[in-house]
Amino acid sequence: MTGDDLAFQPATALAGMIRDKQVSPVDLVQAYLSRIDRLDDGLRAYVTVCRDAALAAARAAESRRGRGAPLGRLGGVPFAVKDQFDTKGVTTTQGSKLYADRVPDETATVVARLEAEGAILLGKLNMTEFALGGTQDFPFGQPRNPWHRAHDPGGSSSGSGIATAAALAAFTLGEDTGGSVRSPAGFCGVVGIRPTWGRVSRHGVFPLSWSMDAPGPLGRTVADVAMVLAIMAGRDPRDPLTSDAPVADYPAAVGSEVGGLRIGMITELTAGPDTSSEVRGAIDTAAKLLGGLGARVDPVSIPTLPLAGAVFMALADSEGAGLHMDALRTRPLDFDRGTRRRLIAAGLLPTAITQEAARARVIIRTEVLRAFDRFDVLLSPTAPSTAASITAMRAPIESGEEAARRFFTRRSFTTPASLAGLPAISVPCGFSVAGLPIGLHLMGRVFDESTLFRVAHAYERATPWHQRRPAE
Repeated sequence: MTGDDLAFQPATALAGMIRDKQVSPVDLVQAYLSRIDRLDDGLRAYVTVCRDAALAAARAAESRRGRGAPLGRLGGVPFAVKDQFDTKGVTTTQGSKLYADRVPDETATVVARLEAEGAILLGKLNMTEFALGGTQDFPFGQPRNPWHRAHDPGGSSSGSGIATAAALAAFTLGEDTGGSVRSPAGFCGVVGIRPTWGRVSRHGVFPLSWSMDAPGPLGRTVADVAMVLAIMAGRDPRDPLTSDAPVADYPAAVGSEVGGLRIGMITELTAGPDTSSEVRGAIDTAAKLLGGLGARVDPVSIPTLPLAGAVFMALADSEGAGLHMDALRTRPLDFDRGTRRRLIAAGLLPTAITQEAARARVIIRTEVLRAFDRFDVLLSPTAPSTAASITAMRAPIESGEEAARRFFTRRSFTTPASLAGLPAISVPCGFSVAGLPIGLHLMGRVFDESTLFRVAHAYERATPWHQRRPAE
C-alpha cells in the first residue's frame, strides 16, 4: 500500500493496522506530512503544522507498541483540529489577525480526550474568522474545495472539510453553530456530525453563540465519526453546560439495520423552490434506497423551516456581536471586512427584533420536535445546491432579495437542528454533473446520535460515494 493509499484509509482501520503492527505510526505521520507538503499550498487547509511534535508523538507511540503498552482506541492515528480549539503551546488564531500570536496554556477538553486515546495532533486548520462565516479575505490563505479549487469548501470549519476529503489527516474536528461541521462535510464529500447541544464539552473552544455552539468530528466514514464522537462526548466539569446523560455506545450502532425505522422527508427543504434539481434528484434517490433497505420513508411538512436561516442569524450574530464588542470599538480594522460588517449590523439590531427571533426559535423547535412524534429521523439535503464558486461568494450584494438568498437560504437547511439543539449528520450522497459533492442531511432526537449513525451507515454501506477521492 502506497503512502497515499494509506492516508485514505478510514481512521478506525488505521488504528487496527497500528495495533496489529501492519503500519508504523511514524510512517503514517510521515505519509500525511508528505501530502500536506505536496497539496496544502493549493488547498490552504492548515494554519499551523505541528511537524516535529507529531513525529515525536509517533515515535513515542511506536515505542509503547514495542513494549506492549496500551496504545488507546486511536493510538498512532493522526488528526487535525479547527483553529478554534485551544492547544497548549500551539498558536490558536480563531482565523483572525487579532489572535495571530495567541498561544494558549492549556488544551481544549475534546482535544485532550483524543490525545489521551493515542491520537496524534498534526496541526491546526483554517476557518472563517471567529467561526462566523462570510470571511472575505482569509488572513491565513483562501481555503479551497479539493474537488474543484475554484469553489468554496464550506464554512466555518473550512480546513476541517478540506483536510478530511484530501486525506491531509485521518480525521478532523470542527465546531458547528449553524452548520459549520455539516456544511463543509456536505460540500467536501465527507461525513460530519453535530452532536446534541451539551453532549460535548466546549471548554477551550472559542465561542460564537453560547446557546448553539457544538464541537463535532469529520471523517471519511460513518464508523470513524462514531468512534471519535464516543471519545469526545460526555460530562466535563469545566463546561457546566455539558450534560451528564449517559453516552451511548456509538460504534455499536454502526452496522445495525434500518428496517422498521420511520424517516420523514422534509418537504420544504427537499422539494422547495430553492433546492436545485441535481440535489433534489440525489436526495430522492437516497430516500428510495433507504426505503429499499426496510425503512419507511414518508413526506413531512415543517412550514417554519425556510425562516430558520434568518432566525438563526438574528440570534447567533447578536451573541457574537456582544462577545466582540470591545474589540470592534478598539481594533475595528483588524477584523475582516465581512466579519466586521456582520457583527456591527447585528449589534445595531433593535431589541424587539432579537426578541421576535427568540420567539420564532421556540416555534421552529416546537414544530421540529412535533415531527418526531411520527418519525425517528428527519431527512433533507445538507444544502440546496453544491458549493458555490469563491468568486460568487465575494460578489457584491445589490438587493435585499439577493442578501436574503445569500445569507439565509442555505442556512435554513442546517440551522433547524441548531435552533432546536438536536443532533444532525451529513453523509456523501452523490455528485453534480460538475463533479461537486452533494450531502444528505439526517436530523435526530435529543441524545439519539446512535439512530443517526445507524441510518447514515446503512446508506453509506449501500453506496460508493465515500470511496471517491478528489483529483490532485
